[in-house]
Amino acid sequence: MIESLKIGILGGGQLGKMLVQAALDLDLDLHILDPDPNAPCKNICASFSVGDLNDYQTVLEFGSTLDIITIEIENVNVEALKALEKSGKKVYPQAHIIENIKNKISQKQFYHTHNIPTASFKIVQTAAEIHHHLADLPFVNKIATGGYDGKGVQMIKTEADISKAFDAPGLLEQLIDFKKELAVIVARSENGEIKTFPVVEMAFHPEANLVEYLFAPAHISEELSQKASDLAIHVANTYGIVGLLAVEMFLDQNDNILVNEVAPRPHNSGHHTLRANYCSQFDQHWRAILGLPLQDTTAISQAAMVNIVGAANATGNVKIIGLEKVLSKGNIFPYFYGKKTTKPFRKMGHVSILENNFESLKEKINFVQDNLIITAQE
Repeated sequence: MIESLKIGILGGGQLGKMLVQAALDLDLDLHILDPDPNAPCKNICASFSVGDLNDYQTVLEFGSTLDIITIEIENVNVEALKALEKSGKKVYPQAHIIENIKNKISQKQFYHTHNIPTASFKIVQTAAEIHHHLADLPFVNKIATGGYDGKGVQMIKTEADISKAFDAPGLLEQLIDFKKELAVIVARSENGEIKTFPVVEMAFHPEANLVEYLFAPAHISEELSQKASDLAIHVANTYGIVGLLAVEMFLDQNDNILVNEVAPRPHNSGHHTLRANYCSQFDQHWRAILGLPLQDTTAISQAAMVNIVGAANATGNVKIIGLEKVLSKGNIFPYFYGKKTTKPFRKMGHVSILENNFESLKEKINFVQDNLIITAQE
């Protein structure tokens, strides 16, 4: 009976906020742990605790009174989650899956072991080792742990670029000549029921290396769309995950689809589903981990999602410019994350746009980017 369950989320940021808001429809009893005393989830859950998500004892004590524990971020203490599982608590996604995915080395090794198509890669422990791999240029240097929102990734195109590499364990990954970057959100229940959201097409900011905007559905053939969905389902089933899995992919020049990275949680590539689909990724996550029937993921409309990030030259208390102008246009829906301070390229919110005309979507993306600005108060 879901009404008697006590549920915890590790992380109280924007993904946690959207999870909590979706959970209100089911009247779930939610408890949040986050290191930030002013996290977006602070005032919208049954209880909010401040604590280090990577501290074993903190996570163990937080989970000890709960029935189910889930996450909105992978950077958590996995050993504590394993101990909670052994004590009979349900941890979704499962601790060993979080452990694999949070480390980009073990994640890529998982693909290799299970014949999941992905870019070729080599493992390095230090920046100095990269000089032994000049014959493989160009490549992408990815730090093994701790990267997020585009941080922890460097393009290494020439020997001179090695000065930008990470002096830490990580990957040298083949630079793929891709036509499009795609993503599929998969939901999988404990009983193996599985559903995907329509494939989306992402555009990344060249400087910040995070999603700038996306189109849903992706502008690819039905055959390629099915191929991407099937691959995402295969990855989710291979992991055996319970909950959501966001699968980011490359579509190369020969129409091969390669898995780039995965995230075992709600994901930026699914935010538009709050407005554009019969069921959002956040609703589906709760259904998956609570053992409820998964919902129809059909799109109501073509859509775009634009990330709203802090202005490149602004740090300080938030000031929003252009909101009324953006709201004057039809079918544009801003969503702010409740962060009180901004800094360059920090994710502060997103905008969903609904249009059944692709050109209109592109026009409104440009309009939002030109007119909705997050800067700092003077």
